[in-house]
Amino acid sequence: MSTGTWVEPGRATFEVFGTTAQLLVTEPARLPLALRLLRTELAAIDAACSRFRPDSELSRVNAAAGAAVPVGPLLAEALEVAWHAAAASGGLVDPTVGNAVIGLGYDRTFAALRPEQLGPAVTAPAPGVRRVAWDPGQRRLRLPHGVSLDLGATAKAWAADRSAGRIAAAVHCGVLVNLGGDLAVAGPTPEGGWRVAVADDHRAPAADAPVVAVRTGGLATSGTAVRAWQRGGLRLHHVVDPRTGRNPAACWRTVTVAATTCVDANTAATAALVAAADAPAMLRRAGLPARLVRPDGRVLRLGGWPEDAPAAPPAPLRGAP
Repeated sequence: MSTGTWVEPGRATFEVFGTTAQLLVTEPARLPLALRLLRTELAAIDAACSRFRPDSELSRVNAAAGAAVPVGPLLAEALEVAWHAAAASGGLVDPTVGNAVIGLGYDRTFAALRPEQLGPAVTAPAPGVRRVAWDPGQRRLRLPHGVSLDLGATAKAWAADRSAGRIAAAVHCGVLVNLGGDLAVAGPTPEGGWRVAVADDHRAPAADAPVVAVRTGGLATSGTAVRAWQRGGLRLHHVVDPRTGRNPAACWRTVTVAATTCVDANTAATAALVAAADAPAMLRRAGLPARLVRPDGRVLRLGGWPEDAPAAPPAPLRGAP
């Protein structure tokens, strides 16, 4: 769906969830309302789902492991999304990696991580969602002792989907929400679609980063270039293989996927990083357009992903992990 001739969108950028949020609307006059709605939505999601806030609902759930606890509607929706991702990925994306992520050293916000952490990583395979007693009808959750949840693999993409849809319905124009490379669109699009630059690092994207047009659904980039740290002399990052509790084999630097929702795109991109050499076959079976970049910069395009086209005015957004 298109709005006709190009009009420079209203846009806003701010820091949230330890990354950069971008909001674009096709009607610039509606940006202030859209921005208030986005900030309110993301604040509520942070209060429900953050692993780094001791007062968040997720932190209280993790602290109550062994006991059945009721959860609010927002966290319940986030849990349903995480359970769906675990099923869709065959367990390659799993929310029960909480202890493994902490064992790797990601035990605080990324901005607060020390440049070099001492001691070896201490991890174990994730127990899997089948070990968790989750009743979505009653909204009651019981974690086994020693199990903690980390919704980082899905909550940001879900937040982008949810926010874009709710804002578009409220302001009655086209909306794009980009949360650190998890990007969702809703409502009418600009002529030619939303133009998005695909980059390894949203903090310093290359001037010649390839650009794609997004008209519906979502786009997500998962990678290991940004959220990385040193521990025990080893370079570690935030992507965890639930089967081992460790980082997956270094087969891909970034994976970008387009899908009908940002959650589906993000789930597939993260699963591809974990699947390593098996990722191309997995993505071909899913029939999703994808762009995979090897550590040496070689690019593999699947599912009709277009050849790289450099940025050209108007300036595109920046999609990155």
